[in-house]
Amino acid sequence: MPVEFNHTIWHARDSRASARFLTDILGLPEPGTFGPFVTVLTSNGVSLDFIDSPGTISSRHFAFLTTEGEFDEIFARIRERGLQYWADPARMQPGEINHHFGGRGVYFEDLDGHFLEVITRPYGAK
Repeated sequence: MPVEFNHTIWHARDSRASARFLTDILGLPEPGTFGPFVTVLTSNGVSLDFIDSPGTISSRHFAFLTTEGEFDEIFARIRERGLQYWADPARMQPGEINHHFGGRGVYFEDLDGHFLEVITRPYGAK
């Protein structure tokens, strides 16, 4: 069996609110629960397992591959919420998107400062 990415633990001040933020922005199904986790399932079967974490949360980066149509919908929700967004991970191009590999991409933060990215073409695509 080939190796596949299955799940990751996503630390949040309020796991339910953070999971809801992600599902609302990305248009994913309602979060579920598993033990202490609030779970968000992506279309390729990866589980994002949100857990409440007291204290300082270290920012992590999560990237999501979407279709062009999904990107339009997600980007519209980012703008409707008045979220800051950038074309680059260094945050040197605020209010812009990128066009890497013939697609589109955007970076923005979640409720806990995790740096999220939405792209329409995987890196290295030809």
